[in-house]
Amino acid sequence: MTTTAFCDCHVNIWNDEHILPLYKTQLARVRAGDVVEKADADTLYQAMTDVQKAIIFSLRYGDSVGIEGNDEITAMAVAKYPDKFVGFAYVDPRRADYMDLLHHAIEDLGLKGVKFGPIYNGVALSDPRLEPVYEYLQRKNIPLTMHMGTTFARQAPVDMGRAIHVEPVALKYPELTMVLAHMGHPWYEEAIVVARKQPNVWLDQSALFYRPWQYYNMLILAQEYKITDKIFFGTDFPFAKVDESVAGLRNINNMLEGTKLPRVSSETIEGILRSNPFEIWWKGDNPL
Repeated sequence: MTTTAFCDCHVNIWNDEHILPLYKTQLARVRAGDVVEKADADTLYQAMTDVQKAIIFSLRYGDSVGIEGNDEITAMAVAKYPDKFVGFAYVDPRRADYMDLLHHAIEDLGLKGVKFGPIYNGVALSDPRLEPVYEYLQRKNIPLTMHMGTTFARQAPVDMGRAIHVEPVALKYPELTMVLAHMGHPWYEEAIVVARKQPNVWLDQSALFYRPWQYYNMLILAQEYKITDKIFFGTDFPFAKVDESVAGLRNINNMLEGTKLPRVSSETIEGILRSNPFEIWWKGDNPL
């Protein structure tokens, strides 16, 4: 195996039956010709050949994106490929049984973290329904990855994707590890300044390389604020693949040829590719 990144910290898993008609009607607004059609366990395992570990989760975005998965397929994938996958649960606070499902995912299925998309479920981070989630995760030393940034889905309130709303939660739950996926695009300044201020807030740069000018500015700003060590590598597979994500990062300075614009340093690039969430997100209690 030729390893190009240590860990892909942002990988989606679903089976064919979890895809609803709404998904395909909206896909053209993403990267229609470049999105892998399948995201089952076997497809993911092949796609993750060039990373040592992959953090996977199944989404509950049925009414906004048209993907309605479950934690069981995540757990089954981990059981099938334990050398490669680490599983996260998904929490949808609109469900009456959301805390029961969360307890089951962590305590029975053995999943090691949680994913949540406030913009996709239409539940703000300040919503009281999330308080027992935050309290439980902080008590159990379980990291929370959140979709932060905009989305192609029409039925998704844009303001709920802004990282500025993370800071009050980070202050109230200082021992809760919070990971802001996609660096809060296009409001990446908010994500970067919140991550700089709050020691329990981290970033991932998944699904950003195909907007290279925005991506470049994100990384330059992160360098200027001296927080590149808080950025972790991810793809958002199947919406982006490992090889193109790595190439997009390593070649980020190519478009600057002939200019005096500042460069993204090799230390920043290689540091992101070598980033190891298992040494940090669980505060010394490595889940591997």
